[in-house]
Amino acid sequence: MLKMSSQLDTIISAYKTLAKIPSIAGGKLNNAANRVNAKWSVRNLDKGKTTKYVTTYRLDEALNVTDQCEFGSDVSNELLSATSPRETFKAIIREEKTGKDTKKQYLEVWNKHTLAQCIDLTALDMHGDVYADSEFGSLDWNQDETAVVYVAEKKPPKSEPYIKRKPEEKPKADGSGETAIKKGEEYLYRQDWGEQLVGKHLSVIVVFKLATETLTVLDGLPESWTPGQVRFLPDGSGVVGVAWETEPRRLGLIFCTNRPSYIFSLTLDGTMKKLSGEGLAVRSPRYSPAGDLVWLQRKAGGPHHACHQLVILKKDSTEVKTITDIVDTEVKTTGGDSFFGLYNQALPAKCFSTDGRRLVLATPQKNEVRAYVVDIDSGKITDISNKSSPCSTSVLDVRCDTVLATCSSLTTPGQLYIARLPAQGSEADIKWVLVGSNMAAPADVATSTSEYLQLEHQDSQDSIKSFTALYLAPKAEGKKLPLIVWPHGGPHGNFVNAFSMEAALFSMLGFATTRVNYRGSIGQGEACVRSLLAHVGDYDVQDCYLALTTLLQQKELCNKNIFLYGGSYGGLITAHLAGLYPHQFKAMVMRNPLIDLATKGHYADNSDGCAVEAGYDFSEKGPVSDEHLLTMRRCSPIAHVHKVRAPTALMLGSGDKRVPYFQGLEYARRLKANGVTTRIYMYEDNHSLSAPASEMDNLINGAHWFMEHLQL
Repeated sequence: MLKMSSQLDTIISAYKTLAKIPSIAGGKLNNAANRVNAKWSVRNLDKGKTTKYVTTYRLDEALNVTDQCEFGSDVSNELLSATSPRETFKAIIREEKTGKDTKKQYLEVWNKHTLAQCIDLTALDMHGDVYADSEFGSLDWNQDETAVVYVAEKKPPKSEPYIKRKPEEKPKADGSGETAIKKGEEYLYRQDWGEQLVGKHLSVIVVFKLATETLTVLDGLPESWTPGQVRFLPDGSGVVGVAWETEPRRLGLIFCTNRPSYIFSLTLDGTMKKLSGEGLAVRSPRYSPAGDLVWLQRKAGGPHHACHQLVILKKDSTEVKTITDIVDTEVKTTGGDSFFGLYNQALPAKCFSTDGRRLVLATPQKNEVRAYVVDIDSGKITDISNKSSPCSTSVLDVRCDTVLATCSSLTTPGQLYIARLPAQGSEADIKWVLVGSNMAAPADVATSTSEYLQLEHQDSQDSIKSFTALYLAPKAEGKKLPLIVWPHGGPHGNFVNAFSMEAALFSMLGFATTRVNYRGSIGQGEACVRSLLAHVGDYDVQDCYLALTTLLQQKELCNKNIFLYGGSYGGLITAHLAGLYPHQFKAMVMRNPLIDLATKGHYADNSDGCAVEAGYDFSEKGPVSDEHLLTMRRCSPIAHVHKVRAPTALMLGSGDKRVPYFQGLEYARRLKANGVTTRIYMYEDNHSLSAPASEMDNLINGAHWFMEHLQL
């Protein structure tokens, strides 16, 4: 008991230390690019929530910090904020709790001196909650600073039972336009957009005019469209945005860039145009200073995430042209480096050079996020990443030919950097200047070894044979380290060399980790992404096992203390490994693992992924195919559950719509029936288990599970 208490004390102490390290949640430059507003996020353990705050830095001509505000300003209740083009106003969507389960939302407009306007959006009852998520959310000013636009939940029609005693109805003559109450529809099923978008069914575009303090819900879009990511047209006559189809049904959007959608324009008086083509999945429209519109697009359907094109619709043109195409394997940048295509979920809100001829973005590339300048006319790509040390460089803002970015690595928390964009053709000469960092990593993490692994299957006939991995290990001091094999979820995601609380926690506790970017991961070419289709439970498992055997040969690791750790699709891979190599692994921790594609497909918000990954087109038309169900079952780890011997802890979310928790429960029942030591944790949370209380508990208990099963 004393040993267990000591282990827990060590884990809790490490977690508390890491929880104090803030992460960069965003950053903006002012128009003159001599002031930086940085938004930070930090875990507030006593409040049981995340605190967000803003710090301000003033810069001189050389971009050196001349003044930093002494204290941060808490902005935790700000959902969205946007500064007007001439920096006359700032608009804020603010949410305040009014009771245990009640809240109010406000639209505030501030000038430089005071709060100019405050609109109680909840009291007006024109729409539901304002959307502030990464898929739909937006808040944008028109150029003359007279109006803002945002997206909110469409107000549902009122309904009542067929039989209800009430006062006699009188005809309305007030011209309110309120719709008639519908009888018998209060229990009508309304599908939402799934994981982390629960309660979002249909959205509307809302314009607020400052002079009259009036809100207008724009009309003109098809009823089956859900709009989002809106912003004003350059002349303010309307908006441009993305609209997703809701028929025949909604499929989950979070981490899924493959949903059928359109770029559209909509005038304030209701005239709509489709700007993108058919059969596409589109996102992130941005206007250049020249009035050209760019966005990201790929074919709809297929893997949930994949390589994108960067396309442009020139001002006064109707032809969409490609700037950067989908990259099958690799192409070369202007400096001769390998470039594997665009996999970013969005473009920076401000991403253009002053003249509009260049665009700045960041995208995953193998083991890093790298920053690039794209020449819009020639399509040439130049790497402008921070190369002072191996790290990931993510672009936050571009103003006045100045780039603001965040850089971090597995051993260094996020730091703000700024740079002047060199003249066209000389972008590779960019010089990054450190703006600020709020806290260093603990010494145990900062001194850890971090390496990139490039691995390849020898004598393989597969079309794609190579993949990558990250290795992080604390100072060994002559001891052989335990190793955690850790595949990412997705499956079409990736691990990058950026600060991770989980990886840092394991390093502080004396574990080495290998985070595997198996075939199917993004950032290595479109061919790599699609190579996993019809090979799930095969290529990915082979890759993780090759990473393990390679590290056992090359590093000072204890082969009696090998552990498995994975969430979602990463859980599928760990479960496969535990079943196929039952005597190799000492223990296993899984978070909301995907255990059986055949049953997940019936209930998950992204059921199409089960079909696509198993190797066939998704369709719900016609009869159910026994062959397809058997194919999904055979590539699922439930097929090997009877062989598993590793003690297993499962962390499950009762509100998970991506991998319903019964997947983990079924796996646990079968493990217990076969005599495997098993423990289940159930959280009132969604797929990510990222709510502060859930995160704290599952990380501490997961680490403790490994430490309990260490063979000394």
